Amino acid sequence: MGGKQLGFGDYEQTTARKRTKREHFLGQMQAVVPWKALIDLIEPYYPKTGSKGGRPPYPLEIMLRIHLMQQWYDLSDPAMEDALIEVPTMRRFAGINLISDRIPDETTILSFRHLLEKHDLGKQIFETVKAHLKANGMAMKQGTIIDATLIAAPSSTKNKKGERDPEMHQTKKGNQWYFGMKVHIGVDKDNGLIHSIETTSANVHDLTPAAELLHGQETMVYADSGYQGIEKREEMKSKAIGFRVAMRPGKRRALPDTPEGRLDDLIETGQAHIRAKGEHPFRVIKRQFGFQKTRLRGMLKNGCKVNVLAALANLFMARHLLLCKT
Repeated sequence: MGGKQLGFGDYEQTTARKRTKREHFLGQMQAVVPWKALIDLIEPYYPKTGSKGGRPPYPLEIMLRIHLMQQWYDLSDPAMEDALIEVPTMRRFAGINLISDRIPDETTILSFRHLLEKHDLGKQIFETVKAHLKANGMAMKQGTIIDATLIAAPSSTKNKKGERDPEMHQTKKGNQWYFGMKVHIGVDKDNGLIHSIETTSANVHDLTPAAELLHGQETMVYADSGYQGIEKREEMKSKAIGFRVAMRPGKRRALPDTPEGRLDDLIETGQAHIRAKGEHPFRVIKRQFGFQKTRLRGMLKNGCKVNVLAALANLFMARHLLLCKT
């Protein structure tokens, strides 16, 4: 965007001495996202200028950058448009100049998201990033941690159809009821990166998609007590895998104060430290990126979003190693 005139807000930001947290974060992401691979993935599906002319589409890279910022900052389509108008740092990251460039409106931003959903590109983005990480020495190895988390969905019926999202369901956890979806992940035991991901409605048991979370090369699987009985499931019987599933809390509390009981407790503590790595991606997705409640309806839309978030979470967790290689 080299020789274009800067707007006043852009000039003010570029001459500021202190680098903001947003600038620092976006600078890191600029360096670690495999831009060319993602653009090459999406480009065959992206609209071209028609033979009859008309307004050309926005450059694909600009729209991709805007979409990723939406995920990092959990912004709706209208809020993303407003941010591009109001925040010079985000405009610069997107490659937009306020004076000489048009800013994509919320409908354009929505259309790009629908493009990803229509062609199942969320899953392909996740796989592309996984291949990028593997090429940089972060291959998935012999141990997998499986885990799941709940994502709330709006329970309001104040919409056109007058009903809650029919693809979302409620479930009880502890003494509290939740309405929404579940995100299930398989995480590498050593590097803590997500290698597989599934989305279901909230009432689906954690065990149901468990086999889909394995990459096939595991010799050991770690899981919390919600996965008790996983080794007895038909789809697991033929696998040469050792399962390390946590004791039920009540059973662990009842361990006797004997050498054997204390040893069992120490083993549980050691396995809990390993399983903790499975929580790190959820912390990034739910806390760092703010995805604690979905605003989209339907599993297709949310599945696409979750796959993109998983890819971005992997890049965020691996950013220091990737930056060392640049």
